[in-house]
Amino acid sequence: MDPVGPQAPLDVPQGQRKTWEENYRRMTQNRGRLFLMAGDQKVEHLNDDFHGEGINPEDASPEHLFRIAAASPIGCFATQMGLIARYGGSYPEIPYLVKLNSKSHLVKTAQRDPVSRQWQTMEQVAGFIASSGLRIVGVGYTIYPGSEHEAEMLTEAARLIVEAHRMGLVAVIWAYPRGKAVTREQDPHLVAGAAGLAACMGADFVKVNPPLSPEGKPEGRLLAEAVKAAGRTGVVCAGGHETTPEDFLGRLHDQICEGGTVGCATGRNVHQRSLEEAIALCRAIHAVAVEGEPPREALRFFRK
Repeated sequence: MDPVGPQAPLDVPQGQRKTWEENYRRMTQNRGRLFLMAGDQKVEHLNDDFHGEGINPEDASPEHLFRIAAASPIGCFATQMGLIARYGGSYPEIPYLVKLNSKSHLVKTAQRDPVSRQWQTMEQVAGFIASSGLRIVGVGYTIYPGSEHEAEMLTEAARLIVEAHRMGLVAVIWAYPRGKAVTREQDPHLVAGAAGLAACMGADFVKVNPPLSPEGKPEGRLLAEAVKAAGRTGVVCAGGHETTPEDFLGRLHDQICEGGTVGCATGRNVHQRSLEEAIALCRAIHAVAVEGEPPREALRFFRK
């Protein structure tokens, strides 16, 4: 795979285009492929993803996330600014993406349609970048199309993207159709609509849940509509619940080769493992998502 030279969107000012391009290349490791390690679940799922049966005890500490990210070939590590501020000084080599909104899973859709608002302003992000000295390559924001509160989130996200581009930062949108108006969150046509919506807001990448067939099975080919709808906005899929390395890598390969996605964004499948196994899986994911290797070859990292 040849190195990819990005073309900055026109809302990136001339004086910030070099910064945006450098951040884009770092995130995509000069291949146009994104391996985003998601570490925002401590808010989204509280402690459910970090303690319990089948979860490695190392995952109980937030630092486990940073140890994995520092030792793995990821494009960026996405988490909240508070965690980056606490641990980033010990792990300055990590390229960070600041997740700017989050909500817990306690309030269910049956009680209230989801709404997730921005935590910090872009001015505060700029101040943090200047004072911390860390490599902040981008920002992220979750929208819930179909929620009765979608107008608030869409407006906030669109403005955030413009402000991020003005700072030379890459913008990633998490787009999850959800709410009482949504009957099937992972319908391929609806997922494609969410991907196209992120493109209309100017996102550089959109993270979606992989669409499911009518039988409830994930199939890579079902992503083709979403990839076309997103146009020049790169599509990546959430990793979902922990599964075997063989199943995860096989599904990722299908998403890229059959669906046309440009990488992956995964959290639980990585951090719920021991440090050694998590690093091995990250190396295997990098081999498939960034280097274009078939899963059977990428599994060599587990045979060492």
